[in-house]
Amino acid sequence: MLKRTVKFCCLVLVVLSTSSCFDILEEINLNKDGSGTLLFTVNMSKSKTKIASLMLLDSVNGYKVPTENDIELALNDVVKHLEKSEGITNIKKTKDFGNYIFSVSCNFEDIASLNGITSQLIKEQNRREKTNFNTSNFAYDASKRVFERKFKYDSSIKKSFDYLKKEDKKIFQDASFTSIYRFDEPVQAASNSNAKIAPSKKAVMLRIDAMSFILGEKTIQNKIQLIN
Repeated sequence: MLKRTVKFCCLVLVVLSTSSCFDILEEINLNKDGSGTLLFTVNMSKSKTKIASLMLLDSVNGYKVPTENDIELALNDVVKHLEKSEGITNIKKTKDFGNYIFSVSCNFEDIASLNGITSQLIKEQNRREKTNFNTSNFAYDASKRVFERKFKYDSSIKKSFDYLKKEDKKIFQDASFTSIYRFDEPVQAASNSNAKIAPSKKAVMLRIDAMSFILGEKTIQNKIQLIN
């Protein structure tokens, strides 16, 4: 499962290396009992013309450019990985090679199931690179009505960025990460100063640019208090 997910991530990164503009979107709809749905999307539509041209090449900046079939197979591997994850159901993938938008969605039984999707990957990363990333990305206390997106910055993020070639660093200049969390009940407060509560009070959006994340200037960590 680890190799399959790593394969997909590598393929996406190679495609991203052909573009200086991409968005990663993490969406979660959380039910009161802790179950919910997850949608993860990589959107490169802003650079679709450039990517379409580069996809005709064999390699770019020393990286092999994946074919549409390569990406299709990698997405299938991610689905297979999710199918073997406990508490994960209704797995779907979508692909749009016209706009270069790819997404995977699923239902999760509880927060433990949601954390289980990436825990193996994170453990292997921490072991191999001697990093200290959280193995539990999310937490939910139903009694206190608190949902948390966990993240602890590790200096290895910037070190890895510093090792990149100058031309490879450019892909992060206009990149961004956006999280959208929706709830059954109104939101009282969000701890991240960059987060915005929707007018409906039932959703929180956080968007940060990739460079601020890499340098540790901004974080995706967020604790959301729902009205109890």
